[in-house]
Formats: sequence, structure tokens, C-alpha cells
Amino acid sequence: MGLGEKLVERGIIKTAQLEQALGESRKSGLPIKQVLLKLKLVDENVIAQLQAEEMGIPFVELSDYIVDQETLKLIPEALARKHTVIPLFKIGNSLTVAMANPSDIMAIDEVRLKSQHEIETVSATPQAIQKAIDQYYGVTQSVDDLVKTIQLGKEIDLDQADAQTLSRVAEEAPIIKLVNLLLTQAVRENASDIHIEPEETTLAIRFRVDGTLHGIESPPPKALQAAIISRIKVISGMDIAEKRKPQDGRIKIKIEGKEMDIRAATFPTVYGENVVLRLLDQGRILLGLDRLGFSQEVMTGYQHLISRPNGILLVTGPTGSGKTTTLYNTLNSMDRQTKNILTIEDPIEYHLAGIRQSQVNPKAGLTFASGLRSILRQDPDVIMVGEVRDTETAEVAIQAALTGHLVLSTLHTNSATGTLTRLLDMGIEPFLISSSVIGILAQRLVRVICEKCKEPLIPPKELLERLKISDSKGGRFFAGKGCRQCRSSGYSGRVAIFELLVIDDKLRHQILNKASAQEVQKAAQESGMKTLREDGLRKAADGITALEEVLNVTQEA
Repeated sequence: MGLGEKLVERGIIKTAQLEQALGESRKSGLPIKQVLLKLKLVDENVIAQLQAEEMGIPFVELSDYIVDQETLKLIPEALARKHTVIPLFKIGNSLTVAMANPSDIMAIDEVRLKSQHEIETVSATPQAIQKAIDQYYGVTQSVDDLVKTIQLGKEIDLDQADAQTLSRVAEEAPIIKLVNLLLTQAVRENASDIHIEPEETTLAIRFRVDGTLHGIESPPPKALQAAIISRIKVISGMDIAEKRKPQDGRIKIKIEGKEMDIRAATFPTVYGENVVLRLLDQGRILLGLDRLGFSQEVMTGYQHLISRPNGILLVTGPTGSGKTTTLYNTLNSMDRQTKNILTIEDPIEYHLAGIRQSQVNPKAGLTFASGLRSILRQDPDVIMVGEVRDTETAEVAIQAALTGHLVLSTLHTNSATGTLTRLLDMGIEPFLISSSVIGILAQRLVRVICEKCKEPLIPPKELLERLKISDSKGGRFFAGKGCRQCRSSGYSGRVAIFELLVIDDKLRHQILNKASAQEVQKAAQESGMKTLREDGLRKAADGITALEEVLNVTQEA
């Protein structure tokens, strides 16, 4: 079946329109595809999608991708324009390219020879590929070099510009390239956040990597502040004209083959709008419980708790301690075929297949407490509440646990035993806590020693004394010397340390008697609970992290 017949079969064009196009094709000698486009009977996207479907390859929207500069170098600009192709990403020795004509064997062979890579093809429209070629080729690798190429016009005062002018500037290729380059650079460095911070005469841009902020080498000039922020507002769906109050937005984009979900937030300051971008990579959060850093002992206890049919399991720690990652991996490990799992979150950071997730919306009256009440009417087996923020939410969660549901949630406390005190302070009766809470997992994130520059270390005696480690059992410890790969920090990546409190009969008795956190801590340790510091020291002895890191992270615990 030809292209025209397929379009008629799917109801995209009518038989009479096809006959008109065929007649024009015979007269002009042009292919039917070009005639259909010329007569504006069908959109370029529709034809490209049909061709991709016929060939059994994906059709892609190039606006969803950001192409890495290293990948772009594999195909010269002249070759890209000659065959209307553009590289998207590479995995190993395989290069994925978007083509306007994926059936052009000669073009594929030429791209393969030039790039020295095996070629995987996807389909895109010629117009989209041409736009991407114009956008990406000629972009230099450094932000500093790119900034020099941006000409916005000296007659425009962007700080005083109206929304229409800002929108136009935000769609100019150089600004698009600059923002794309910042996003790509952040992903390449495994940054979790990008901070765009206006000062009086400068514009600071910092990446948060492994929990620590650091400035980029060549920040753009202050003159580009409005253009950069306007571009971010455009792609995240914010109001470009609103500068006086905070806004939130969201960006979904593919960078270097990774699907990124980016949360954007603006905040007005005296020198302009501050912007923070939170980069969420689905592939990095759903690691599996066995890769989060659990010791065998804690893993066994935790898996026993999440297999319970009812009760409350709380994951605690300060902001940025990995609580959400632990909960998402917990839900992802459950049997979603036989269990009905629902969540109420603020915000939904990742979408999990087979799980009904709901977003808090106070303006519509949907809070954690009201959402939890509604979830109870959805016949749930497992409920995840993003955070227990108030007494009302805690009471409804306890009600859910006591009526036969497993409830998972988070709380901001410094230790597992301190969580019990926090619940009492919220006004929850001791008998309700003792009968509903089945376990508390406290956690922190410690940086992992860089494998490239890792070397043995004899710790200072003072450090061993502070950590209560005797020389006899100190063993060998390690530290990172600092290298190019870890940006001289000595660390690369992070792992969690844990403290699991399982509520047994002895602890229930203490809760009923309103025992102090210290008394509960002592009883828990007598029952075998390892503290955050003990788990951290174990990881230091195994060469995973450094003693100083353990001390810094657990000094408040």
C-alpha cells in the first residue's frame, strides 16, 4: 500500500484529495510526498511518522533532545546538511542519528564511515533536522566562547523589555544554545541542581554535585541574565512577564540519551530573579534496594518491614538525605500486579508504572491529609504519603495503618529514635504510636571516595579518638587524593548510611511509658540497632567513604 492509500485509510485525507495530488504528481513529475506537502493536504510530521512506522523505527521530536557537543563532532556539519541528518547520542560504539530519509543506504554508509560508529536510525522531519543543524553546529564547547558569539543588539535593555521582546530573545538560537549547553554540562557533571544567582554586577551559575555547590568556570555576563532566565521560563511553562513573585515550572527533555525531568523555580531578589533547576534522572533514582547502601543486616530487617500487611514505616532525615529515593525504590520493588499502591506527593518527582500517583494541590483543597482520606476509599494495599507535615496527616496515617494498610512516609528528624519524640510533640497519643508504627529508617548521604585517586590513609590520632576508634581495630582507611575526574574533591558520587529501628514489644512498652529519646536509643542499641555513625564507620572501613565524611555527616545525629 502506497503513502497516499495509507493516508486515505487512516482518514487523514479524502479519496478526492489523493486523486488531485496524483494528478499533480503526474503533471509535475514530483514525488507524491512532495505534492501532498505542496498542496498542504498533510503535515510533514504525519508523513515522517508513517514512514518510520513502515520501516519499524522510532519517530522522534527533536525539540525533546539536547545534543552533546562531543556527539555532534562525530558528523561534520557539511555531511549533516548534505544528507539532512543529525546525531543524537551514542552508547558504546553505536551512534543514533535522526534522518529525514532513513531508507537512504548510501547516506547511512557515509555517516558510518565518517563517524567510525555503528549507526542506529530514527526518523524526524526535514524541517526539524534543518532547525537542529542550524541550532547546534557552530556551538563551541565553552560557555565563555559561546557568550562571545551572542549579539542581542545594544539598543535593547532586556531588564526593562516587555514580554513580547523577552519571548523573541528567548527563542533566538544563541540563547537556546547557551541554555542547552548549561543543561548538558550539568548532566555531564552529574549535577543534581543548577543555581542561577544574580548579583549586582555579575551573574553566578553554580552546580550542586554530590551535595556540594561549585561555580562554573566561565559564567555568562550580567547582560545576558534576562535572556537566560526568559529562556528557562519559556521552556518550563512559566509566565515570562511575571518577575515580582515566585513561579514553578517543569521541563521534560532528553540530554545525551537520558530522559530528564527538570523542576524549575524562580524567586525574586534585589538584583533579579534567582532560578534553581532540579535535575531528575529516572535512571539514577531507580537503582534497586540492593544498590542504595544497605548492609545485609539492615536490608533483611527493612524487607521484613515492607512485606508487612499493615503499619506505618517512616523514613527520616534532613532535606537532601535521599529519603525520596529510598521510598521510590521501595515502591518499585513491590509486586504491583497483586497490590494496589497509591501515593500522595508534593511534588511527584518520578512516575512509576503500575502505581497511582497524586499531586498535592492546596488551591483545590487537596492536601496530604485530605488526599490520604480519599485514598482510603480507593481500596489500597500500600499508601505512600510524601511527608507527615502536621498532626492531621499523622492522625489519618495512623488510622490507615490501624485499618489494615501499609503506610510509607517521611519525617524530618535527626535520628530514628528522635522520630518517636517528634510524634509525641505533634500531639499523637503514645498508644496510637506504639500500635501503628512498625519501623523507622533514618538515613544520611555520604560522599564516595573517587576510585581514580583513592589511596590508603593513616588517620590522625585525634580523629580516631573523636570517632572512638582504637588503633587495634582501626584497620586500613582510605581517602581521595584529588584528580581531574573528581574535580580535585577526592569524591565521586554518594551512598546512604542507615539506622533502622524496628519497633518490638520492649520498645512499645517504653513508648507507652513516654520514655525519653535517650532511653529508647539505649534499648534499641541493646536490641542490636546500629546507629548512623556505626554504619558510616563500617563503610569507611570498607573503603567506600572517608572518616572525615562520616564525622561531618553524623555529628548532629
